[in-house]
Parts: sequence; structure tokens; C-alpha cells
Amino acid sequence: MSPAGCPHVSSFKVDNWKQNLRVIYQCFVWSGSAETRKRKAKSCICHMCGAHLNRLHSCLYCVFFACFAKKHIHEHAKSKRHNLAIDLLYGGIYCFMCQDYIYDKDMEQIAKEEQRKAWKMQGMPHYTLDGIPHPRCPPTGTGEKYSTWEPTKRELELLRHNPKRRRITSNCTIGLRGLINLGNTCFMNCIVQALTHTPLLRDFFLSDRHKCEMQSNSCLVCEMSQLFQEFYSGHRSPHIPFRLLHLVWTHARHLAGYEQQDAHEFLIAALDVLHRHCKDDNGKKANNPNHCNCIIDQIFTGGLQSDVTCQVCHGVSTTIDPFWDISLDLPGSSTPFWPLSPGGDGSALNGESHATGATTLTDCLRRFTRPEHLGSSAKIKCSGCHSYQESTKQLTMKKLPIVACFHLKRFEHSAKLRRKITTYVSFPLELDMTPFMASSKESRMNGQYQLAVDPFNNDNKYSLFAVVNHQGTLESGHYTTFIRQHKDQWFKCDDAIITKASIKDVLDSEG
Repeated sequence: MSPAGCPHVSSFKVDNWKQNLRVIYQCFVWSGSAETRKRKAKSCICHMCGAHLNRLHSCLYCVFFACFAKKHIHEHAKSKRHNLAIDLLYGGIYCFMCQDYIYDKDMEQIAKEEQRKAWKMQGMPHYTLDGIPHPRCPPTGTGEKYSTWEPTKRELELLRHNPKRRRITSNCTIGLRGLINLGNTCFMNCIVQALTHTPLLRDFFLSDRHKCEMQSNSCLVCEMSQLFQEFYSGHRSPHIPFRLLHLVWTHARHLAGYEQQDAHEFLIAALDVLHRHCKDDNGKKANNPNHCNCIIDQIFTGGLQSDVTCQVCHGVSTTIDPFWDISLDLPGSSTPFWPLSPGGDGSALNGESHATGATTLTDCLRRFTRPEHLGSSAKIKCSGCHSYQESTKQLTMKKLPIVACFHLKRFEHSAKLRRKITTYVSFPLELDMTPFMASSKESRMNGQYQLAVDPFNNDNKYSLFAVVNHQGTLESGHYTTFIRQHKDQWFKCDDAIITKASIKDVLDSEG
């Protein structure tokens, strides 16, 4: 969104818009009187499914209530072209064109005025953080679940007398920091660079969300928290990650020692230890396949659906397993990589070019998610036939993670050979995973084909922010990372050295 704010608000600001907005805040959001609270409880239900919860929003144009979580309000906005809706719990205004909650000075003023009126009507005491009553501060104990904080006159005075601010500009280098190689530890450094530039992980650690229940000197999450503080402190000198290396050796003993290690193996080991050290006891309530609500599973865990179809009765056995990454076979490996027709479904959509005949990431994903005949040597016992039958197996994505990690299997270890596969694989800056979803497979089986990309639905789209590279051979090589800083600036991290990189450098690299 531009500094001027949302450009779509102007269409709402006509006639008596201020009075209309006040009525919505009075009756359906803050609800100061007992009568309006009763009216809100009775009338605020989704007009599509009848639910009270699921983050109800009201259309600002026609006071239509619908769920945000189930996207019923999105459907209304799309069909009626009513682009603005208001969150009935927190009072935030959402623009369906910007696909974000927006800030408008005039609307914000009305919201604050109506909120203060509601507090007065409810007759609740108002306190500051240190327990001193203050009429401008939000109430505690009762009322809305979360209330906005506003600075006091003294705090505003302090801000005026101390005008110096740390600003994040387009050429800002905060967050960029080299890592000293401690002896063949480039495999660790490259993954650390990728993790410290993972936006949600960064936000978690910089907001001090980790509450440690272990000894801090043995907790990898505490060390990662300290590492984020070091990276975003503004220091320019390379950081020496000796404590991190010690903890990795302690908790993942197969990575101990100064021999060369595999970066992918380190990523999985690091996520596993972080998951174990910050596991939430209340995780069973979480809505993800691992039944864990820790920050690692919230960000990295997806659900992989495996459908095994009997070739006789066509009965389908389905299992869903959690995953942190997707490992993809490459052409040139001893695993049969059946040829895929250039420019087939999915590749053009994801902005990858077949002009040079190169294999694309989409090709690898299409191969990963296509049906595979298991053959007579791998018969399974069919629950429908009650006997062993040949079958086909197909993998699809049931649930996508917030951050998707793709691992290209370049290191081949078999009984006959050990080698590195150097096949170039092109990958896009933007990736749409819709063709590889279980829901897309079901639509095709039911005779429904995916239509043009829906601008209202970005759930399956990803933006590239980190690429790990390996130069050299299987016996002797070196890892580096490309990471994205801000919207479109890329940097190459080579242990202690950080250099500017172009998008071409990134896309041409051997990921």
C-alpha cells in the first residue's frame, strides 16, 4: 500500500458515510449499552452459514454479515463488488482489493470516538500500565479482548524532544550480517542465513515470544533468539556462531565434528531440535497435522496426502502425513525421471521458461504429484477386495505450510555410485501450488477444471525469499545462500562476506 493509504476508500466516502460508519461502530462493534450488546448478539451471525464466530465482518456498503475465516465475506465482496468490510470484534477495516487491513485517518478518528463513548457507557475504570487511573487509557479486565494503546501527553512530549528514529529504508542493511566459518561450517551458515530472513520467524523472535522452560544454556530456541538479536542489532562485523554450533553438536550428534555436512540434513535437524525445545503443551488443539502449536510447526509444517488406488476395485486408501520440506528427484538420477512435455499445465502459470529446454521446478513437482504404478512386486492388501492387489499411488498437498522448503536431490548415494547431479533446474520468483493440491485433483476427478487464477485467492501462492547453493563436488564443495532483503533486493551470503546480487544471479544459480 502506498503512503497515501488505500485508494479504494474514496468510493465509500459519499453522502452520509460518517454517520453510517458511526452507526455500525455503535451497534455492531463497540456496543456500549446493554441494548446494543443484546442486538449485536442476536443479529451478528453469518448470513451465509449462520455462524456467530469465524471472525465475522460486516460489509460497509450494505451491512451484510459474513465469516472471514470461511471466506463468505470474500464471496459477497466479489459478487457485489463491495470492496470494504469491518471486523466486528476489533473494528479494523479490510479492503478486498488491497487484500489487507487499511488505515484511514478519518475512519480511525470515528472508531476511537465511538470506542471511548462505549467505555463511558459501560462505566468501566480506566488505568495506565502502572495502575494509575487515566481517562485516556483502555479499560482492563472487561470489555473487548484487546484494546488499542495510545501514548499519554508525557510520552508524546518525550517523542517530540527525541526526534531521532531508526528508519527501515530501501537501502537499509539491518539484518544483513556475515557468519564466520568455524571449520567446514558453511552448511550451517547458509541455513542460518535463510532462517534469520524468514519473515514470521524473525517477527516471533524479535518480539520476544519464546518462554523458555529449559536451562537457557542448553536451549536451541534461546540461542536462535539471541542470534536474531545479533543479526538485527545493526552491527556490521561478522558474527561468530560458536554457541549455536556447540548446541547443534550437543542435540544432533550425527552432525558433530569438523567434516563436511549436508545443508539439507542440517535444516531438518535444526527444525527438529527447535520444534522439540519450543513445543507447546497446548498444541493438541492446533489445526495442523502435527498437533503442535509451536512456531516451527505453525510456519513450516504442511500435510502430504497419499492416495493408494486398487487397480481391481478402484477403492482408495488415503493417509495424510506432516512434512517440513518436499524432496524432489532430478533428471540424471538413477531414479527413472519420465519425460514431461514442455509447457504443460502449471509451468507457464508459474513463470518458468522452457525456451532452453531446461527442467523447471514445476516439472519436478508435476513428477512428484503424478500417479505411480506400484507394480506386481509391491502389492498391497486392499480393504475392498480383501486380498493383495496391484495399485497406484499419488501424492498431493492436503495442507500447504506458510513457508515451503523445496529440496532438489543433487547428492546421489547408491550401491553403485556416489555423485552430485548438476542438472540446471529453473525456478520462479512467484510459485502457484494450486495444480499440486489434493483439492485440485478432486476437482479434476469430478470433471471440474481449474479456471483462471482468482485474484481474491492467494492462499496457494508463494514468493521466493531464499535459495541455498552448493558449488563443487560431493567430496569437496562449498555452500552459499541468496537471501531477499525488503521487496526486491537480493544479497549473496558467503560465510563472512555479504555482497549485492541481481535477480538474474539468483534465478541462474544451481539451487
